[in-house]
Amino acid sequence: MAEPVLIWGAGAIGGILGAYWARAGVPVQMVDIVPDHARACADTGLHIEGPVEAFIQKVPCVTPDELTGTYARVVLAVKAQATRDAMTQLLPHLATDGFVLSAQNGLNERDIAEIAGPERTMGAFVNYGADWTGPGRILFGNRGAVVVGEIDGKIRQRTRDMHDLLRVFEPDAVLTDDIWAYLWGKLGYGAMLFATALTPDSMTTNFADPARGPALMGLAREVIQTAVAENVTPRPFNGFDPVAFMPGASDAAARQSLADLADFNSKTAKTHTGIYRDLAVRKRKTEVDPQVGAVAQIAAGHGIPTPLLSRLVELIHDIEDGRREMSEQTFHELTKVIA
Repeated sequence: MAEPVLIWGAGAIGGILGAYWARAGVPVQMVDIVPDHARACADTGLHIEGPVEAFIQKVPCVTPDELTGTYARVVLAVKAQATRDAMTQLLPHLATDGFVLSAQNGLNERDIAEIAGPERTMGAFVNYGADWTGPGRILFGNRGAVVVGEIDGKIRQRTRDMHDLLRVFEPDAVLTDDIWAYLWGKLGYGAMLFATALTPDSMTTNFADPARGPALMGLAREVIQTAVAENVTPRPFNGFDPVAFMPGASDAAARQSLADLADFNSKTAKTHTGIYRDLAVRKRKTEVDPQVGAVAQIAAGHGIPTPLLSRLVELIHDIEDGRREMSEQTFHELTKVIA
């Protein structure tokens, strides 16, 4: 198609997609709220750096107020808490027969469907490692799972087309009829990643520490139990095995999954989560409420207690607001919940 793909949010996720697609000759238009970043992408080029691949690619990029026209294919790649504001801004630019694909963490497809309509909403799951390091610069730390699917489970021509487009970036991208299984799986893994950000240690150090294992396992179990209550069977990816955290699964299986996650994350140049960077580097709010907090709310609707998830939300807010430092001691406030 000659019409550009609109990517709303040119950071770690959207920026890499835009750079790869533009390099391959796919028409792309990016939007970002950081003017310096937008200008750098368009004028001097977006620098993709790191061990996976390094290149510079100019990609058209503007701020929201500068965008004109309508687009049939929109990729939303903003932080979860910015979803509703971004949707309000982009909706006038969404073609009547177009759709928004959520390349985010969380269950943002629910909000997108509420605003744009379920028939104009598509889901995606991404687990590659990347960091926005400055205007026009993104670290591509490692490849990871990429999955696309419709929120109603049907596979349409547009779904196949987006799958083909994602394969330009990730040849092993998966086309699924059960995108919610992957999104809930990422929430289980994501809860543990939020816990790793309670410390200044790397993801691998956290996953490999036996003393932190019980709290990490407990967080994943609360999420997976909630997914089961939602009639979702989460799918495995990149070392995360949701079966190991299902009700009745053994501690040995859960510990093996933690070991696999430690191994997977030991091979990336992205040693810490984006959550850690939000807290320690960029000094801004994290996605803890629309991800971890949202799961706790859904669980409450099913009568499922989530003491670890709820405590994790509190601890992340404590760090955000300067009441606590990132430390191993802060992490073990979680361990006290299950002691």
